[in-house]
Amino acid sequence: MAEGKVLGIGGLFIRSADPAALAAWYHDHLGIAATESGQPTPDGEWVWMQDAGPTVFAAFKADSDYFAADRQVMLNLRVEGLDALLARLEAAGVEVSHREAMEGVGAFARVHDCDGNPVELWEP
Repeated sequence: MAEGKVLGIGGLFIRSADPAALAAWYHDHLGIAATESGQPTPDGEWVWMQDAGPTVFAAFKADSDYFAADRQVMLNLRVEGLDALLARLEAAGVEVSHREAMEGVGAFARVHDCDGNPVELWEP
């Protein structure tokens, strides 16, 4: 009998006072097939087929200052062409913060979605 194992993240579910607006923010600004629960994207998609690659799954101390203390979770998205993406986001009025590069790890920047959730963009 084969042993069971986890293959990857199967979904991300975020509570929102306006789920349609939140899904539209991720769809419009980041190109993710984000959906309002039970509804397809405007393109008729139900799932986001992401590119395979590394995923960091890390627990932080409750008093960590790496992201806002009033948030339990921060989404980190692996990207290609970080500078071009940031330019597009800034042109759309999305504030970019916490830009840094870490030798051997990559470049990072932080934005917040329309509900104020932190989203870290990482270009390995």
